[in-house]
Amino acid sequence: MSEVLFYHLERASLEDVLPGLLEKTRERGWQALVRAGSDERAAALDARLWTYREDSFLPHGLDRDPHPAEQPVLLTAAEGNPNGAEVLFFVDGAATQDWAAPDVAVAARVVMIFDGRDPEALEAARAQWKAAKAGGHDVTYWQQAASGKWEKRA
Repeated sequence: MSEVLFYHLERASLEDVLPGLLEKTRERGWQALVRAGSDERAAALDARLWTYREDSFLPHGLDRDPHPAEQPVLLTAAEGNPNGAEVLFFVDGAATQDWAAPDVAVAARVVMIFDGRDPEALEAARAQWKAAKAGGHDVTYWQQAASGKWEKRA
């Protein structure tokens, strides 16, 4: 079973939070797959990852780029795990429909990032939480504190 982490955004945007989480993932030597809600959103996140910080480089690519299986961080809106990522990120409403699916079952971690200011995203995250728990995954919930740090709430 995978470790599933829910990140409840309240103060920062996905564009501000995702690069740091991906850097930590890469520091551990893990591959990452970021599944966005649409191809357009994946392309926007791709652009952000090239520019989020002047003194950093986070190697990544889109699934439509050459050699997606070789990307340490792959951005997509499609199902599957072509780069063999150990960590799956679901953002902007993307979610798994099957917590026992092979790409989810083999992942060391699944990270669900949702905007807590959006009632629909909040409701969808609650449904995913219940499904992940029912699927036997180890589920934790992280919320941004006033300081911007992440605090484990459940």
